[in-house]
Amino acid sequence: MISRVEIKMKAKEQIKGNIWMLFLVAIIYAVICSAANLIPVVGAFVVVPPLSLGLIFIYLDVCAKKGVEVGRLFAGFQKMGDAIVLNLLIIIFTFLWSLLFVIPGIIKGISYSQSYFILAENPDMTASEALNESKRIMDGHKWEYFVLQLSFLGWTILASLTFGILFIWLVPYMECTLVNYYHKLVGASLDGDVVVEG
Repeated sequence: MISRVEIKMKAKEQIKGNIWMLFLVAIIYAVICSAANLIPVVGAFVVVPPLSLGLIFIYLDVCAKKGVEVGRLFAGFQKMGDAIVLNLLIIIFTFLWSLLFVIPGIIKGISYSQSYFILAENPDMTASEALNESKRIMDGHKWEYFVLQLSFLGWTILASLTFGILFIWLVPYMECTLVNYYHKLVGASLDGDVVVEG
C-alpha cells in the first residue's frame, strides 16, 4: 500500500518556490486550450493532448527538483502522434465500458490514469503500450487511487470558497502528489533521481 501521507508531504516540499511559475504555466495552458477549442475537433483532439503531455513533463521536472521551464509545456508535441492516439484510446475504451454501466467506466478510467506519465518517461513506447502498462501497474491499486483523489475533496471545496485563489496552490499540490503516486507505483524514488525525457 502506498502511503498517502508520505507522497502528500513530499508534494508540499516539491512545490515550494515553484508556485508562481506553475501558475504562469497554468495560465498559458488554459489560454492555449481555450483558443484551440474554438476550432471544433482540432482543439480537443489535436492540440490539447500533446499540451497535456507537456504539462506532465513540467510536473515530472518539478518532482525531480529541476524547477519549472515554461518551454517544457510544448515538449509533448515531440510525441504529438502518440499523445493524440493515447487520448483517443482512453476516450473510446472508457466510453465503451461506460455503456455497460457508470461504475465500469470509472474503474477503467482509473486503470488508464498512469498512461500519460508512462508515455512521458518512456519515449520509445507507443500509445497502446503506455495504456496497457498503466492497466498493469494499476492492478490492485484502483481503490487506493480513488481514495487518494477523494482525499482532496475537502481542499477543493475550501478552494472554491476562496473564489478559486487557493487553487493556485492546490493544483500544483495535487499534481505533484499524483506524480509521486506514479513513481511509487513503478518503484522510483521521490528524491529527484528519476531521469525525465521529453
